[in-house]
Amino acid sequence: MVDFIDQLKSLATRIEGTKDVIQTEEATKNAMIMPFIQLLGYDVFNPLEVTPELVADIGTKKGEKVDYAILKDGKPIVLFECKKCGADLGINHASQLFRYFHVTEARFGVLTNGLVYRFFTDLEQPNKMDEKPFLEFNILDFKDQEVEELKKFAKSSFDLDTILATANELKYTRAIRNLLSDWMTNPSEDFVRLVSTDLLSGRRFTPAVKDQFTALSKRAFQQLISDKINERLKVAMRPETLAVSTPEVIEVAQHSDADDEGNAVSTTIEEIEGFHIVKSILRDVINPRRVFMRDAQSYCAVLLDDNNRKPICRLRFNNSSKLVLGLFNGKDEERLPLADVDEIYSYADRLKVTVAAIEAEK
Repeated sequence: MVDFIDQLKSLATRIEGTKDVIQTEEATKNAMIMPFIQLLGYDVFNPLEVTPELVADIGTKKGEKVDYAILKDGKPIVLFECKKCGADLGINHASQLFRYFHVTEARFGVLTNGLVYRFFTDLEQPNKMDEKPFLEFNILDFKDQEVEELKKFAKSSFDLDTILATANELKYTRAIRNLLSDWMTNPSEDFVRLVSTDLLSGRRFTPAVKDQFTALSKRAFQQLISDKINERLKVAMRPETLAVSTPEVIEVAQHSDADDEGNAVSTTIEEIEGFHIVKSILRDVINPRRVFMRDAQSYCAVLLDDNNRKPICRLRFNNSSKLVLGLFNGKDEERLPLADVDEIYSYADRLKVTVAAIEAEK
C-alpha cells in the first residue's frame, strides 16, 4: 500500500509539472484540488461524501454556493473555497468562506489556490471563522510535521475533537514563530530593551545603546541559529542517523563540520537563506526537492540532485561583509558581488539557464 506521504509527493510532482498551464479556477479545481481531496480518502464523485457547489443561503442572499463541502453523515464538516492557481489568498479573499462558515455546521474552512491550503476554524468566537489560519499546507514545499497534521483530515482518521485539541496550539505556535522570525531580522525596541536590561549595569537605555544592542541581538540570533544548524548536521552525518534520516535532513545531509580536507566548516545563516532563495527561484523549472547544498571551507555549493558534477551556483559568503555569488557559464565560474542575500533574485534567469543546460546534458 502506498504511504500517504508518497501519494502527496506524487501529486506534488504532477502539479509542479502542470501548474504553469493552469489558467482558470475551474482547471485548478479539476487538476489540483479534486485530486487533493481524493488523496484524503474522500470520493469526489460521490455527492454523499463531497458535494460541489453546496448551496448555503445567507440572510437575504439566496443560492450562495460553497465550491466543495466534505460531508459526514449528511452534514458538512469541511468547506473549500477555491481560487485559481497561484491567486492571492489574503484574508480579504476569504469573505465568501466567512459567510459560508457562519450558516453551516462545518467547523473547518479551507481557502486554497491549488498550491497552498489554509485551514481555518472558530477558536476566537464560536461559529465565527478566525481571521488567521491554524494550519497552512504548501503542496510544493511541505514538512513532515505538516503532513502529520494534514492526515488528521483524512476520512479514515477524521475526528473533530482531536483536530480542535491541536488547532489552538498550532495557531499560536505559528504566530510565535512568525514573531521570532521578525525579531531575527528587525528586533523591536521592546525586545532589545528586554534582552539588554540585565547587561547594562545601570546604564540608561539611550538611542546609542538601543542601536548597539539591536545590532548585537541580530548577530546573536544568527549565531544561535547557525550553531543549532551545525549541531543538527553533525547528528545527520553520523552513520546510524543517515540510515533513518527524514527527507528534510537528507536534503542537507552532505553538510558537515569538516570538508574533504578536514578543514573546519561552519554553515552560516546567510548561506541557508541563499540556498532557500535559489530553491524558490528554481521551483518554476524543476522540483525543488532536487536542489541540495554542500558546504565547504571556501564556499557553499548548491547542486542539482546532490551531484557535485551538476553545480547550480556557489555561495561565497564566508566573509559576511562581502557576499559573492558564483554563477556558471559552462565550467567557468563568474563571481558577482552582492549587496545582500536578496540580490540573488536578480540572477533568477541565469540560474534557470544553468539548470536547463545541466538537464540538457542528459
